[in-house]
Amino acid sequence: MKKATGLILLTSLAMAPAAFSAPAGTLSVHILNQQTGIPSPNVTVTLEKEQQNSWVTLASGKTDEDGRIKSLYPQDQDMLPGIYKVTFKTGDYFHQQKQTSFFPEIPVMFTVTKTNEKLHIPLLLSQYGYSTYKGS
Repeated sequence: MKKATGLILLTSLAMAPAAFSAPAGTLSVHILNQQTGIPSPNVTVTLEKEQQNSWVTLASGKTDEDGRIKSLYPQDQDMLPGIYKVTFKTGDYFHQQKQTSFFPEIPVMFTVTKTNEKLHIPLLLSQYGYSTYKGS
């Protein structure tokens, strides 16, 4: 009888709703201010997905005191393959710091190749330049 119960449990998990599909931390971001060497807190970051030649907003959040958003992708959905864009609202951040900046926002487009692929997008930031890469 226990084997049948285990089989039923495994079958139930296989048919679980998408809420169990996208794990926390599927997509994370981090911003480090290169000029100061410290993280950039309170920066708004949006996430969009390209669908039929337009962008659909999926999520938005603000970086924490360590300059991170640990889980930007909505956990109630699978992160499917496709083209995505995170946009860092850096102009607002520098305005809060009473500094000018050349880039009011920094869009970073990237490709997801596997469902629920764990991705990290760091941003090294200064008033007049930036750098980003695929992190881990």
